[in-house]
Amino acid sequence: MYLLINIVGIFVTLGVAYLFSRDKKNIQWKSVGIVTVLQLFLAWFFVNFSIGRQAVVAAAEGFNWLVATAYKGIAFALPEWVSSTIPGAGGTLDGSMNFVTSALMPILLVVPLFDILTYIGFLPWVVKWIGRALSFITGQPKFEAFFSVEMMFLGNTEVLAVSKAQLNQMSGTRNLTLALMSMSCVTASIIGAYTQMMPGQYVLTAVPLNILGAIVISAILNPINISPEEDVVVEVNEPVEVAQADGTMKMERPKKEPFFSFLGDSILGAGKLILIIFASVVAFVALANLIDNLFSLTGLDWLSLENIFGVIMFPFAWLLGFNPHDAFQIAQYMGTKLVTNEFVVMGEVSKSVMAGTGLFANKHAVAVLTVFVTSFANFSTVGMIIGAFKGLVSKEKVDLISKNVPLMLVSGILVSLLSAGMAGLFAW
Repeated sequence: MYLLINIVGIFVTLGVAYLFSRDKKNIQWKSVGIVTVLQLFLAWFFVNFSIGRQAVVAAAEGFNWLVATAYKGIAFALPEWVSSTIPGAGGTLDGSMNFVTSALMPILLVVPLFDILTYIGFLPWVVKWIGRALSFITGQPKFEAFFSVEMMFLGNTEVLAVSKAQLNQMSGTRNLTLALMSMSCVTASIIGAYTQMMPGQYVLTAVPLNILGAIVISAILNPINISPEEDVVVEVNEPVEVAQADGTMKMERPKKEPFFSFLGDSILGAGKLILIIFASVVAFVALANLIDNLFSLTGLDWLSLENIFGVIMFPFAWLLGFNPHDAFQIAQYMGTKLVTNEFVVMGEVSKSVMAGTGLFANKHAVAVLTVFVTSFANFSTVGMIIGAFKGLVSKEKVDLISKNVPLMLVSGILVSLLSAGMAGLFAW
């Protein structure tokens, strides 16, 4: 019976996305169906076979190496901010690093590196051909299709930062699609931390499922139809119209900016972006805490954002294939994750999950909760994404994204539910 409820829950999740859609008439159901089937196949493949997870691990290790390289530069200037346990970094900090060091400072390497790859023409070439292949399979525009793969490991702020030229060329509606998708990613540098607290099998299963889920949900919430002329990948020295002496117009490539001038601008832009993201995250987390403090003035100990979201999530938790009692516990964890972050929940349940005791003696509960919490979908992520866009695109585009903050939260929640539901189908 609970398997049937789980199946129904997947359709309910897609139905909720339809209810919140900004343009129901233009949803490309064929594309949605293809990606959903692909996501279902990958859920079966990753839950039941180790070879798929090994491929994800290999890719994650590559990005972990890149981030660890960034820590070397951070440790040179601020050794007391970097953990001495990172090989070759040279830090002096004992224990875990703070948010600024682990999530923001690596942007100073990642962004210039990808800008260099764009400058020499390599990244646009990769986006063009991989994007073309993924676009053919998924029915999505080339850049959006490739963005989903980049997002799988780079993280939401990093992947947006390295796409600045493309974001400025794209319409505000397409920028909104990327904002919706960015609610559902993780960063390669912390996948290892996840696997220390939750079963690695399901953590690594969640990564590709979330990406496909982000494509499905964003395609329903914010359908986009673009012409072939708009479906292009931007280059650094994109051809522009130049007036000729005889009054005619001719497409010419502008003279490429000197490399070190270009690199300097990239580094300064990355530094500015870090400051914007930092300020946005601090403000969003503080505002959420302020709301909880105001709730506490009522004298009702149970009244908090976490519990409110837990109540909202209860029917969805039940639809993931649980009895009402277990569903309520799962919903509470979901509410906590949305208001705080995934590490808070993982810390609470880690011992029980790893030992297979209590609720987590059930393999289905382990799979569902692990996949659900393995993403950045929470309030602070909204601040990170808006902060990133503020440092990258025009005010008009930022305003459009800011007006759709509730839709961003809905997107993150629905992607997590869809991925958890898919994985849960094969774990009992």
